[in-house]
Amino acid sequence: MTRFPAALVLALVPALLAADWPQFLGPTRDNQSPEKIAPWTGTPKTLWKQPVGESHSSPVVANGLVYAFYQPKGKDADALAAFDAATGEKKWEQSYARAAFSPPFGNGPRGTPAIVDGKAYTLGGTGVLACWDAADGKVLWQVDTLKEYKAPNLSFGVSGSPLVSGGKVFVNVGGKGAGVAAFDAATGKLAWKATDDKASYSSPVVADVGGAKQVVFLTAAGLAGFDPDTGKEGWRYPFRDLLQESATSPLVKNGVVYGSSVTLGSVALKLGGAAPTKAWAAPQLNCYFSTPAFGKDGETLFMLNGKLSINPKITLRAVDAATGQVRWEKPDVGKYHAALVVGSDGNVLMLDDGGSLSVFSGERAAFRELCRAKVCGPTWAHPALADGRVFLRDETELVCVSIR
Repeated sequence: MTRFPAALVLALVPALLAADWPQFLGPTRDNQSPEKIAPWTGTPKTLWKQPVGESHSSPVVANGLVYAFYQPKGKDADALAAFDAATGEKKWEQSYARAAFSPPFGNGPRGTPAIVDGKAYTLGGTGVLACWDAADGKVLWQVDTLKEYKAPNLSFGVSGSPLVSGGKVFVNVGGKGAGVAAFDAATGKLAWKATDDKASYSSPVVADVGGAKQVVFLTAAGLAGFDPDTGKEGWRYPFRDLLQESATSPLVKNGVVYGSSVTLGSVALKLGGAAPTKAWAAPQLNCYFSTPAFGKDGETLFMLNGKLSINPKITLRAVDAATGQVRWEKPDVGKYHAALVVGSDGNVLMLDDGGSLSVFSGERAAFRELCRAKVCGPTWAHPALADGRVFLRDETELVCVSIR
């Protein structure tokens, strides 16, 4: 029997336990983590902090590096930087110049990078889609999607995060004949474009429906599914937000698509046949830009619901996924936004827009908070959970917090 030195075994443990959070909403793009989320006692330890430029883009983690996408101070540019996940040491920062743009509620990009096969893909607030070498930040290709397809920018700027799947990059564009589009991941060349839909602030997802892959978009016009290889539209459901501010990503589970909007509430659609069938609609379940998450039981949806008002507040709700009925609610958990991460043990990590990180039990019967701590300043960025560490950013800093 082969024996290994104890020091070697210990050195291998971090690598064996390490996990990545390589894209928006996590490994499976649905707020789910393969890690357990145990409640902490006292205050979670902040391992490191690094200053970063302005942005609402979320950090992502891949191969021992944390990536942050932001606007460099004093420049009309988009910058991508990589930091050592363990120490916070900045490995590199690269940028490209882009058009000046100062939207309401903060400058800098909103979209979150995707790290795939040694490359980083980003979509900036002015619509520049770029591919970077994930090792050194060299820009390999870029496409100014708004300029190329004559699409107007959104009031708050392009906010969708690129989806990379099957050798293609999928994005909301919003141009005539190019409402949605797919680009070759290696070259940036157009693979296909479809619809005249205007863009929303939402990010697409890929799903297996009846044994076939679909790319599901929430555009300004509604929910729709496309063949990822050809762009052929398979189905469509009108879901036009009155403010044209839809920002949540669709969720797809067991052949059902769940969509949420600011003014229309939420809807569940059964896929199959020429058109989807509405399972339920709940106008009161308005989601501004917090994508809902399934609980471990697969039958409960956790949602952050709220309405725009002079004094905005959001409510955390547990919703029956089959009926849309509310099981329990916890009011005043944030102002506009809170982000959810569901652990493999069923516990749920929540980062609210005031900078407080908490864990609740994820039970269907009642809300039960397990722990809470203030970890950063105000934030609209989604956290990344990797190897027992939470990577998050506020208005000025990238922060690493241990919850192990």
